[in-house]
Amino acid sequence: MSNPSPANPHGSSSMRAVEAKPLASYPWFVRLFFWKQKRTYGRVLDPGLLWGRSPWVFAAVALLYGALDRRSSPLPPALRSLITVRVSQINHCAFCVDINSATLLKRGVAMDRIDALATWRESSAFTPEERLALDYAEAMTITAPGVGDDLRRRLKECWENDFIVELTGLIAFQNLSSKFNAALDVPSQGFCRLPNGRPSKV
Repeated sequence: MSNPSPANPHGSSSMRAVEAKPLASYPWFVRLFFWKQKRTYGRVLDPGLLWGRSPWVFAAVALLYGALDRRSSPLPPALRSLITVRVSQINHCAFCVDINSATLLKRGVAMDRIDALATWRESSAFTPEERLALDYAEAMTITAPGVGDDLRRRLKECWENDFIVELTGLIAFQNLSSKFNAALDVPSQGFCRLPNGRPSKV
């Protein structure tokens, strides 16, 4: 068992591809983002420590996330979180499932609905709009067969173009985020019980 590091506080025994740097060695504007994370979450987030090694890319990613998660987004907050958890499950991102499940709970979604996300097609816990959004998220994330004309038609029948663009952007961003974290083996940080029933803190 390896010793916990800033980017691996739970001591995962798997090989770390990239380690965090000491906080003081990051540029000042990256440390501003870290300060905001600490105010929001009570700690600096492990992915930020890794993205921060490429400061301008990290700043762009953080600003894009802020734009997608803004209060004035046409996407309801609970729907945004349902989508981010489901995409994170598909991409096997423990960190993303953990933190986005915690956000789902804060947004008033019951734990039994979070537990049902992995098998949402067999569940009656989701509205028709949520099911359509989840279907779209899976089609974008699992690239074969991908998004077909029938799904595009159903999207247009349900939502305006601006809504579809924001939904598409959110799904694409969550794929970026969760694939980044999964590839670098970023662990959960103990924000929430994972939807598969295991505690998030491992």
